[in-house]
Amino acid sequence: MSGRDQFKRFKMPINLLIGFFKLFGKSGNRFFLKFFRNTNGRIGLLLRYVFLKNLCKKCGDNVSVHPGVFLFHLSELEIGSNVSIHPMCYLEAAGGIKIGNDVSIAHSSSLVSVNHSWNNPEIPIKYNKEIFLPIQIDDDVWIGAGVRILAGVRLKKRTVVAAGAVVNKSFDENLLIGGVPAQLIKELGKET
Repeated sequence: MSGRDQFKRFKMPINLLIGFFKLFGKSGNRFFLKFFRNTNGRIGLLLRYVFLKNLCKKCGDNVSVHPGVFLFHLSELEIGSNVSIHPMCYLEAAGGIKIGNDVSIAHSSSLVSVNHSWNNPEIPIKYNKEIFLPIQIDDDVWIGAGVRILAGVRLKKRTVVAAGAVVNKSFDENLLIGGVPAQLIKELGKET
C-alpha cells in the first residue's frame, strides 16, 4: 500500500489529531514540532504532519517531513500534496517558499529565501539589509541530495536537480539541471 493510499485510509483520524493539536495554538504546535523533530518512524511522520498543518500558510495531503529537518518562518511556507522532505534539510521561508504537488526534496538540501546585501561598506555584511525573495518549486520536481536553492529561484514543472547543485537562477520546465552554479544538463525525455 502506497503512502497516498495509507493517507486516504487514515485521513479522518488524522484530521481529528489536527483539530486536537490546534487547541494548543501556534506556540504549542511550534514547541511540539521542535520536540518531535527527530522522532523516527510513522509516528514521527504523522506528528510532524499534524503540526505543519497547524503552522504553515498552506499544507496539502500526504506530506512527509523526515527526522532532523529544520523549518523556519512556517507562516510563509506553502506545501502541496504528496511532498517528501528528507532528513537534514533546512528550509528558511522568511521570503516565502511555495512547494507544489508531487515534489521530493532529498536529504541535506537547503532552500533559503533570504540573503544579505553588501551595499553599505560602513557596516559588516552580516548587518547589511536583508533581501527577501520567494522560492517557488512547481509540481513534479525532484531535488537531489545536498542541493542549495537560493532566494528568488523558480523551478518549473518536471525539473530534476542533480545532487550537490547550487541553484541561483530560475529554469524552464522538463529539465535536468546541475552543477555549481546550476546549469542545463539536458531536456528530460531527449536522448543525449
